[in-house]
Amino acid sequence: MTNKVELKIVERGTFAGGHEFGAAGPYERLLGRAYYAVDPKAAPQAGVVDLDKAPINADGRVEFAADVCILKPLDRSRGSHRLFFGYGNRGNKRELQFFNDAPASNDPITLAHAGNGFLMRRGYSVVWGAWQGDLLPGDGRMLLDVPVATNAGAPITGVVRTEFIVNRRGVTTQPLSGQTSTRSYPTVSLDTREATLTKRRYPEDERVPVAPEDWAFARVESGEGLDAQGVQRAIVTSDIHIYLAAGFEPGWIYELVYTARDPLVLGLGHVAVRDLVSFLRYEALDSAGKPNPLEGIEKAYAWGRSQTGRCLRDFVYRGFNADTRGRKVFDGIMPHVSGGGLMWMNHRFANVVSPAGQQYEDHLTPADRFPFSYAKSTDHLTGQTDAILKRPATDPLVIHTQSSTEYWQRRGSLVHTDTAGNDLPQPEGVRIYLWSSSQHFADPNLREPARGICQNYCNVVRTSMLFRAILDAMDRWATEGVAPPLSRIPQRSDGTLLTMAEWRRQFPAIPGVATPREPNSLPLLDFGGQFAQGLISKEPPEVVSGKHYTLLVPSVDADGNEVPGVQAPMVAAPLGTYTGWNLRARGFGHGAMFEFTGSYIPFPDSAEERRVTGDPRRSILERYASRADYVAAIRAAARNLVKEGLMLEEDLEHAVAAAHDWDRPLHDVRL
Repeated sequence: MTNKVELKIVERGTFAGGHEFGAAGPYERLLGRAYYAVDPKAAPQAGVVDLDKAPINADGRVEFAADVCILKPLDRSRGSHRLFFGYGNRGNKRELQFFNDAPASNDPITLAHAGNGFLMRRGYSVVWGAWQGDLLPGDGRMLLDVPVATNAGAPITGVVRTEFIVNRRGVTTQPLSGQTSTRSYPTVSLDTREATLTKRRYPEDERVPVAPEDWAFARVESGEGLDAQGVQRAIVTSDIHIYLAAGFEPGWIYELVYTARDPLVLGLGHVAVRDLVSFLRYEALDSAGKPNPLEGIEKAYAWGRSQTGRCLRDFVYRGFNADTRGRKVFDGIMPHVSGGGLMWMNHRFANVVSPAGQQYEDHLTPADRFPFSYAKSTDHLTGQTDAILKRPATDPLVIHTQSSTEYWQRRGSLVHTDTAGNDLPQPEGVRIYLWSSSQHFADPNLREPARGICQNYCNVVRTSMLFRAILDAMDRWATEGVAPPLSRIPQRSDGTLLTMAEWRRQFPAIPGVATPREPNSLPLLDFGGQFAQGLISKEPPEVVSGKHYTLLVPSVDADGNEVPGVQAPMVAAPLGTYTGWNLRARGFGHGAMFEFTGSYIPFPDSAEERRVTGDPRRSILERYASRADYVAAIRAAARNLVKEGLMLEEDLEHAVAAAHDWDRPLHDVRL
């Protein structure tokens, strides 16, 4: 019995005001929902946890539904017959922001939302289909509605752990999911004595219990009503909120372990993507007999960043790149800044929105687990042998890109080493690129640096031009068999992939700048004996003593900028030191790395400033005698990338234009 997909379009209209995007012409936007019905006993979705416990319809199928948004050439014959699938990070549409340098929007409709028009000028049909089943409505997020699993109608319960870290005083209430945008699993009992709340200053510190009488399963409700005491507030019992009367202390790690009920069948997210893209690519009619709006697709590619990059890797690893008839879903995938992670999704009581573990935040999550690499290897801690790519008939081509941050926070070296830190050759169909000295979230429209709760400015390196080049490279690879440039990664064999001790000997002693203690470590974690079946019984997990995976970082030059990888023009012609790490300021977890934020540490402006401060790095004026010299250096760096096939000709002049006047206000140059 084949799966059913019905696509209901509820809104159809012009995109970008009917603007002509070169040969592809004007675009239209389609909004709607995909309705799915799948056989829970069929092999193509046999691995979805708790699918056998979902309600079924009269035909014995499990039903679920997802939001869909499509931007397509109005005249399909003028398009490239290529589908570009955007995974929607936490329900948010990111693709136009990063590939088109457009403003971020979950409702792209205007010409401004098209940005530079790159994806449209290439004739792509851009498709977003919801895949994350634990999101709440709001802010235009893409939603996937999945069923709740039960034991023949009786509630299923289980242990859930959530972490809370706040960055300001006065926060007293949090959803049990830890994220406002995310559904919380209700607590079985409102009695706080049946749950455990602890706090600690640093992840390795001993957990300090918070007394049961000092918190509650409740929320604060307030409004405009006034009484003699001022604005009215009420504390309302809630099975999906935690209330701490004294407020959460900024920077402290609070951890709640409680018994929850009503797990969602979140693994259906992979089924939703597989069946939607397969329908759009291969079928003429949906299950209701309505025509496929994209009939004629020849190639399909997928891009995901961070959470959705992990989702892409997990999608392929679990075999979902083969549709129900064994046909390839995506010809190529482009995971970005996923590090070595997979998804925490196909597990009972999973929290899909939760970030993968960083050094300070969400430290013990199931996201980073073997296999880390596309290539076959053996886990030296467990003896298990596995790979992400292991189905040659349906495995896609892979261009995996990551920033410096992934080596520091997201175990990025394990993508191309074995678990003991040895270089691991990748399959022929894989390319991996380090985007040197850049950070995890490189906003293409960032205007000026900021510190937030960090010690240094955030990293300001622009990298969006590299996205456009890799998509063109992927299309040539999949269509013409023309392979992209070889992988550009740090390696042990050439001395560019280092231990922490080796890195410390290279990084300059910049006055007033603290450095990380080490990259985010990865111990072997034990979540209970049924973890492989998608069930977690140990929370927090047991850290297996003495067993850690080997994590390595890229080498740096005398300025502290990374040597290996693809250097964006701003890194090849620097105005400062750009790192993938930034440290928390005092009062906010002082000294630990902050989430996925990198640093920009300006060079001294002049030789005189360098002499006074004792900075070992050459000053700006010692590198570039004038603004014109700096612009020339940026032009030369951009030209080299174009020659190497890592940047498009059309982006060269944009890089040069940004460099005028020392690339201010993005850079803190006081000349």
